[in-house]
Amino acid sequence: MKIKFMFWFAIVIAGYFFGALANIGDKFLLGSKRISSPPVYAFYVGLFGLFAFILAPFGLTIPSSNVLIWCLVSGLIFAFGILLLFFAIEKAEASRVTPVVGAVVPLATFFFSGIAGTETLGWLQSFGIILLVLGGLLISFDLPLKIGKRKFFSGFHFAIGAGFFLAAAYLLFKNISNQESSITWFITWYIWTRMGALAGAGLLLLVPIWRKNIFKSFHSAKKNKKQTISTGAFFLGNKTAGGISTLLFNYAIGIGSVTLTNALISIQYVFVLVLVSILHRTKAHIFQEKLLFWDWAQKVAAIFIIGVGIFLIYE
Repeated sequence: MKIKFMFWFAIVIAGYFFGALANIGDKFLLGSKRISSPPVYAFYVGLFGLFAFILAPFGLTIPSSNVLIWCLVSGLIFAFGILLLFFAIEKAEASRVTPVVGAVVPLATFFFSGIAGTETLGWLQSFGIILLVLGGLLISFDLPLKIGKRKFFSGFHFAIGAGFFLAAAYLLFKNISNQESSITWFITWYIWTRMGALAGAGLLLLVPIWRKNIFKSFHSAKKNKKQTISTGAFFLGNKTAGGISTLLFNYAIGIGSVTLTNALISIQYVFVLVLVSILHRTKAHIFQEKLLFWDWAQKVAAIFIIGVGIFLIYE
C-alpha cells in the first residue's frame, strides 16, 4: 500500500513539475519576445493541434452532428482561454498568474455547474470557495496597499478571464468524454476539440492588428532562420512538457485520489516560484519577479491557502 502511494505521489510530483516547466516556457517565449505577442503565440498553439491527427489511425471516427458541434465549441472556448492566459503571462509574474488562474478555474466550475443545476455546495466546499477567493486576492495584491496605487498586478483581469474560459472548456471536455470510456472515443473527441482550437486560431486573423503580427511572424521566420529554428525547438519542447504534464496528471487521477491529485496543484505553483527565482538571476528582464522576503511570504501563504481551498472543494 505504501509503495503504491509513493508511486502515485511520484507521478503527481512529476506531472506538476512538467506543468511548471510549461508555464515557465510560456513566460520565456513571451517575455523574451521570441514570440512577439500573445495572439501570435495562441495562433501557433492552435496550429500545433494539427499534430493530434497522429492519433487518427488508432480510432478517429466522425461523431453525431450534436457531439461534433460541442467538440468544436469547447475547443474554441479553450483557445480563447489560452489567449487570455498568454496575455496575463506576458504582462505579469508567472508565479502570480498561475495560482490566480488555478483558483478561478474551480470557482468558475462551480459557478457554471450551479447555473446548470448539476452541483450543490456542502459547507466544506463553501468554505473552500472562500479560501480560494482569499488566496487568489492575497497573491493578486501589490503589497503594501497605498492610496492611488494600482491594487492588482498588471494582467489580473486577463488571468480572471482565462480562468472562466478554461473552466467552461474543461466542463465541456468532461461532459463529452463521459459519454463513452473507450480509447476510440477518447481519440475522437480529443482530435475534434483540437480542431475547435484550430478554428479559434483562425478567428484571430479577423482582428487586423493580430493578423498583421501573425503574418509578420512568417516573414521574420524566413528572415532569421537560425533564431526561428531555436525558437521552434523551444516551442516544441515546451508543448511537449505540457503534454507530459497532462498525461501524468490524468494517470494519477486514474490510479489514485481525484481530490488529492487536484489539491496538490499547489506543488506546481511552488515549482514555478522556485524556478523563476533561479532564472530571475540571469533573466531578470524576462521574468520580472519580485523576490524580496515579503514577496515570498505573500506568495507562499497564498499558495497554501489556495491549495487548502482546492482540497476542500474536491473533497
